[in-house]
Amino acid sequence: MTTLLVIAKEPRPGRVKTRLTPPFTPEEAAALAEASLADTLDVVARTPARRRVLVLEGAPGPWLPPGFDVVRQCAGGLDERLAAAFAGCDGPALLIGMDTPQVTPELLTVDFADCEAYFGPAEDGGFWALGLARPDPARLRGVPMSTPETGAAQRARLTGLRVRQLPPLRDVDTAYDAELVAKAAPGGRFATELERLTGAGR
Repeated sequence: MTTLLVIAKEPRPGRVKTRLTPPFTPEEAAALAEASLADTLDVVARTPARRRVLVLEGAPGPWLPPGFDVVRQCAGGLDERLAAAFAGCDGPALLIGMDTPQVTPELLTVDFADCEAYFGPAEDGGFWALGLARPDPARLRGVPMSTPETGAAQRARLTGLRVRQLPPLRDVDTAYDAELVAKAAPGGRFATELERLTGAGR
């Protein structure tokens, strides 16, 4: 069975979702980040897994459900932090971020029986999910992160492996992204929080 990894930041004002500011305040952006993280962790908690790991920058909060091991992110760039997350696994692992609260247990229930990797492209050119049957940190180190070419560069690192592609999803980076993601998952905490923040006529 697969280890599910979630890499995330503690949702603190001024430290998360800074591209939501403006139109949102840093406190509002952090509230949206917390709702997105809570939705994501809830989905992971409901997905069959060998182990569930939150790879966290910061400290856990009341948004963390039971059943997760919490591992502190290492120092370095995002590529190094993702590589270290996989290095801590001794079997098949699937990693996602905290930016796709519309994810479902069905999307995360992967089977490596007929492949060696999973790749979930993001609509902004990055990727929202990466799965490796044999976690190899070298497949992530040196990949340029947070650029429009990140997804293509990471996908190229999987050359030689049998790869199954997951559906593309939109990350929550901007207010426009937030609106579309909330519509894709209307019953979640994220959509509810966005409605609370925008319902006053923003």
